[in-house]
Amino acid sequence: MNVRIVFCAVFSVLCSVSSGQWLETTIDLRDSLGGLTWPQCLAYNSENNTIYVAGDSGHCIVAIDGATNAAIARIPSELYGRSLCYNPQDNKVYCANFNSSNVTVIDGASNQVIAVVGVGNAPFALCYNSGNNKVYCANNASDNVTVIDGSSDQVIATVVVGERPTALCYNPQSNTVYCSNEHDWNVSVIDGAGDTVVATVAAGNGPHELGYDPRHNRVYCANWYGGDVTVIDGASNQPIATVETGGLTSAFSFSPQNDNVYCANTADDDVSVIDGTSSGVIATLVTPDGPCALSYAFQNNRIYCACWVGDSVVVIDGSSNLVLRTIAVGGSPVALCYNPVQNRTYVANRLNSTISVLRDSAGGVEEGCPNPYASRYVLEQTISRGILCLPVSPRPRVSASLLDASGRTVMALAPGPNDVRHLAPGVYFVREEPQAIRKVIITR
Repeated sequence: MNVRIVFCAVFSVLCSVSSGQWLETTIDLRDSLGGLTWPQCLAYNSENNTIYVAGDSGHCIVAIDGATNAAIARIPSELYGRSLCYNPQDNKVYCANFNSSNVTVIDGASNQVIAVVGVGNAPFALCYNSGNNKVYCANNASDNVTVIDGSSDQVIATVVVGERPTALCYNPQSNTVYCSNEHDWNVSVIDGAGDTVVATVAAGNGPHELGYDPRHNRVYCANWYGGDVTVIDGASNQPIATVETGGLTSAFSFSPQNDNVYCANTADDDVSVIDGTSSGVIATLVTPDGPCALSYAFQNNRIYCACWVGDSVVVIDGSSNLVLRTIAVGGSPVALCYNPVQNRTYVANRLNSTISVLRDSAGGVEEGCPNPYASRYVLEQTISRGILCLPVSPRPRVSASLLDASGRTVMALAPGPNDVRHLAPGVYFVREEPQAIRKVIITR
């Protein structure tokens, strides 16, 4: 029996109309379909409108339908999926498996594994070369980059780079791939046609993340320990500026509508806004604790920032560079992915193994009703499959139980997964003492 569970708050709450973003639903990855825990990376399949999520354990990748937000496939893989990458030319998804020294290749149409490609030690980052239909994999422990042919899924080159490669990005204007080398304080520039290193660019202390600005043909390198950003000219492969940002610079996003680059500073709890022309900081936006990931929603020119310590996502207006809203999500959000078809942003919550789905109504006329008892320890999921997961809380829990529509207790609930596939479809309620009650709709 295939059981779907939908949760919603049953409290009467006044819902304010804000900027149009709200938490539409939360997908639990630990249910009977998935079994994935500690999610840490996402990718979007534009041909099939599918979102893929990988994480530390579960030996799988979960595919989510972008239209319905339902988990539609459990794809076998290795432990510790560290990075995901989409190949639009062949409709394939690649997953770098950090502990297994290989890459899982998934057919985007069938969601079946079609190849497992051996790479170097500790594959850490992936990027796609659209000019030559290649996938590049940075191997953090073997100090090289594996080049995979996008058609045959065969390894066609291994490129030696610097010590501890951590990030990759592709420059389509010059057909080059950039690789940041954390321990060597530099960036290797790889020719996309010949797969050889054509330049090595000096960066700051601990180059960590890379971002590409197509408008000015520039590459941005976040120097994790240096608290600054190295700006590289994409034509000459020379550093042209060093931008002081904040502590533990960790992520980039680019707004082409306003010619701004956004940089998340994890230690300083803010986002630096860099002018794409002058490479100067024009604004600093305060966020909750631990901003670590950014994503751009082009339909409304908004930037989403995941704050892993603050358990929230900040929505930034790209026109005014003002914070529009802070949305509470699951525990420790660490990755973001944008779905342009439904104008949704997906958030991987590492601590409680869920995906928060944020939707932007564009007109600001719809808004979610928050649960007044919600916290990082209270379940916020709205879609599951057969398994009702209660979080393991450090707070003492008096009791938790599941009630039917008449108020009769039908089963006791324990922290962690609870199998409810034996229950008949209908309306139920989760009661967590002393006063938290939530509605549950079980359907087959």
